[in-house]
Amino acid sequence: LRFDDVVTNVGNAYEAASGKFTCPMPGVYFFAYHVLMRGGDGTSMWADLMKNGQVRASAIAQDADQNYDYASNSVILHLDVGDEVFIKLDGGKVHGGNTNKYSTFSGFIIYPD
Repeated sequence: LRFDDVVTNVGNAYEAASGKFTCPMPGVYFFAYHVLMRGGDGTSMWADLMKNGQVRASAIAQDADQNYDYASNSVILHLDVGDEVFIKLDGGKVHGGNTNKYSTFSGFIIYPD
């Protein structure tokens, strides 16, 4: 999932074109994400936070009898230089875009190694 409206990107470690955060400094990081699913058709959406292609946090949004639902989670990870963190979606439809700030991806370093 790409978040193309980047509000704050100190150090330019997040690349909007790929949707990936690439670790510039080893340490312990906190990440959180909230993804709004546009429903109405009985679908579900899984949103996984990935570290180097492996799932490190998962969330699901389900469309039972409502039109919208959030998939949200947060995680604390140790990262090394070059590690990549991104959000991967399976199923469902994300609601929003540059004009609507319903879906977010945030992260920051807690402390360096």
